[in-house]
Amino acid sequence: MAERAVAIALFTRDLRVHDNPVLAAAVAAGTVVPLFVLDDGILGREPVAANRLRFLLAALADLDAELRELGARLIVRRGSVVEEVDRVAVETGAASVHVAADVSHYSRRRERELRGRAQESGYRLVVHPATVTVVDTGELRPATGRDHFAVFSPYLRRWLETPLRAPLPRPDRLRAVDIESVELPAYSELSSDPGSPGLTVGGETAGRKLLREWLSGPVESYHTDNDILAGATSGLSPYLHFGCLSAAEVVRRTDLDTPGGYAFARQIAWRDFHHQMLAARPDLARTDYRPRPTPGRRDPQAFAAWRDGRTGYPVVDAAMRQLQAEGFMPGRARLIAASFLAKSLGVDWRLGAAHFMHWLVDGDIANNQLNWQWAAGTGTDTRPNRILNPIRQADRYDPDGDYVRRWLPELADIPGVAVHKPWRILVPDYPAPIIEFNGM
Repeated sequence: MAERAVAIALFTRDLRVHDNPVLAAAVAAGTVVPLFVLDDGILGREPVAANRLRFLLAALADLDAELRELGARLIVRRGSVVEEVDRVAVETGAASVHVAADVSHYSRRRERELRGRAQESGYRLVVHPATVTVVDTGELRPATGRDHFAVFSPYLRRWLETPLRAPLPRPDRLRAVDIESVELPAYSELSSDPGSPGLTVGGETAGRKLLREWLSGPVESYHTDNDILAGATSGLSPYLHFGCLSAAEVVRRTDLDTPGGYAFARQIAWRDFHHQMLAARPDLARTDYRPRPTPGRRDPQAFAAWRDGRTGYPVVDAAMRQLQAEGFMPGRARLIAASFLAKSLGVDWRLGAAHFMHWLVDGDIANNQLNWQWAAGTGTDTRPNRILNPIRQADRYDPDGDYVRRWLPELADIPGVAVHKPWRILVPDYPAPIIEFNGM
């Protein structure tokens, strides 16, 4: 029997063995080299995104354990992704390199450079769409002929009509090439930043367990509870960001005929919507989609109060303190905090987006930047001038004050909804409101 060709499965934001088009294609092509490159270009950035780095290391350790069950192991290299992939391809005589399509400026540059090196060295680069997203970012186009949808509702209709592929099974067994691999470093070897003390980390094993638990019952009330700040969340967003879970499989396993399942899938559609926008307009990570008449300003004092959870508005401050404590915030909390900084304080949305990206364990360029643009009125919101009043938002989405009392211990003794207006009782350890709103 002739030797099978060697194929490199280059893991990026698809750290899983279930429903992974990259791994499946490499298995079908031949003997597999499961490869991850610790990119010094990212690891050397300052400041380090500590929470995502900690999650990444945990996810890689879990991926290695999964691969070992299949008869292989994760080959880890460190340095330039292009140089290390090329080095592994030469060492193994690989005929092809498989990688997931992605939309960030970094991933696009990586793909271009990998393609150029592959042509020089004589192997094929195969880029697999719909590995990070549910639907390929270039598949859905509006009838107007534009290269992307700028409004979510028509995009959602097309997204829901798009047939989804069946989830790919976990390989039964891998035939692998055993080559040199560096040890996965401990977090302390890469950074001294402690990150969030309450951060939860995991990999595919933990993500699939969470998904089973979520779909077994809690998702049924998502349509009524998803905006309640003190309510339960799925906790799946970091696992989707790192690809420990396949977004396509998550949607396939969700019952869209139920109100809760439909509302949950709709949030994943927003994720795809933002990815197709960034794919069409890579500059949106930094540039306004719809420029405002008055550009955002820099106000170091206002920004510091917002960043540190000292604005005097409990619902905003609770959200910002949760961010630093857990590396996470509920979606509604993110919108409230973002609207407060960008619209109420008039601070440039890019400053807030950078702060979120530093702390969020699920920090994603497409989702984070374009949600910030939505909140700032420079993005796709069809009502760009809307302002989220934090008092009304608190009354509606934290009706008993439980969320605020959890994250602001200095207000823990204030009962009920009174906790949202502490200025009425002059709490000594809590600041006065930084600006005024109707309803005070």
